[in-house]
Amino acid sequence: MRPKPMDTRTPSIRPARRGVAVLVAAGCAIVVAFQVALTLGAPLGAAALGGANTGELPGELRVVTAGSAIVWFAFSLVALARGNVAIASLPRAVAWWGTWVLVCILGVGVLVNFASSSAWERFGWGPFSLVLCTLCLVLASSGFVEQPPRPPLDGT
Repeated sequence: MRPKPMDTRTPSIRPARRGVAVLVAAGCAIVVAFQVALTLGAPLGAAALGGANTGELPGELRVVTAGSAIVWFAFSLVALARGNVAIASLPRAVAWWGTWVLVCILGVGVLVNFASSSAWERFGWGPFSLVLCTLCLVLASSGFVEQPPRPPLDGT
């Protein structure tokens, strides 16, 4: 029995990239959960937006956190699409550009969090953002892997 020739369209980076994409999406999901908690009135204001509002955020900032939750959810879908995870099917250009936009946003977030007067942001969100930014950079830097052809629906 002869071994099958290696498919050059699907390099071995595929499983690793999928794993990184899932980690990035999970990190985004943590941010979404935090933003939703803030929106719903959780007393976590000291850990957000510079820590200027201890306790619950005022109404206008809750609107900001609600919008932020939506944006971070979209970024989680972008990361999954970049990793060819079947749950998120986006155009290739959206996945590519979106991942690089996320790297930039996270890079700024790293700087802002480490420079914050809030201990929560410096020692919690700062390292978290740095790890997430690094993972996202790895994901964004990976090449696209062609998806294998799907079998026909009639089973032939």
